[in-house]
Amino acid sequence: MASTIWKGHITFGLVSLPVKLVAAARSETISFNQLHQADHSRVKQVLYCLAEDKPVPRNELVKGYEYEKGHYVVIDDEDLKKLQPKTARTMEILEFVQDSELDPVLLESSYYVQPDEAGEKPYTLLFEAMRKSGYSAIAKLTMHNREHIVIVRTGQNGIILHTMYYRDEVRAMEEFRVNTDLISDKELKMAETLIEALASPFEHEKYKDRYRDSVQKMIEAKVAGKEVVATPQEQELAPVVDIMEALKSSLAGLKKPPANVGEAKPAARKRRSSAAG
Repeated sequence: MASTIWKGHITFGLVSLPVKLVAAARSETISFNQLHQADHSRVKQVLYCLAEDKPVPRNELVKGYEYEKGHYVVIDDEDLKKLQPKTARTMEILEFVQDSELDPVLLESSYYVQPDEAGEKPYTLLFEAMRKSGYSAIAKLTMHNREHIVIVRTGQNGIILHTMYYRDEVRAMEEFRVNTDLISDKELKMAETLIEALASPFEHEKYKDRYRDSVQKMIEAKVAGKEVVATPQEQELAPVVDIMEALKSSLAGLKKPPANVGEAKPAARKRRSSAAG
């Protein structure tokens, strides 16, 4: 069962509902331990005091902020608790916005918002009101020693929350632009045709981390004393000289299903053909 990340209340106007947050997703990776090459024993990092030239235990550590080179001010947990805003326990909805106004690059982490005790009715009210209006909410809450700006939106079965980057955390890319004069109408039409040929319903479960699977199989082979077989490498791609020829060849290659796509594309094409008829 997923653990609770935050617990408090959502407020909008005079309506208040108790909720809790649980992580909606987490990355999965294979981790390794650091070993001493000579005897394959585990090693550990040692916290070292430069002034006294000796290791120090963790219970002797305090937080410090370097306000100028080599000079620190000590900050303890009580100092930080005194500064906690009301958003540490209450998530106040500040305004409602259209999803189309939100750039996905702003989104950071995702959480499921679940109703807490006696909160199911106001939770359902907020969910249905946002779902029917088409609006999402902007709110603030404090967790993990930071006040977050968040977007609260409706999912398929309940409310979902995304923490967002502040404006000064998003890297400006003024030079990031496209010049549509570089392409011809024929190239654009052919590219659209290729996109349509590759279109299919989104099926999240069919996408796998092949590298992680290969690493896991390599570990199992080494544990069993077997030889590690190298993964076949893809050929180096040559620069595209003639875009139209590359598009035509891509479309011709779709006469057989592409790798790692599944069976959705032929069905999608069949549906489109039926609709056209």
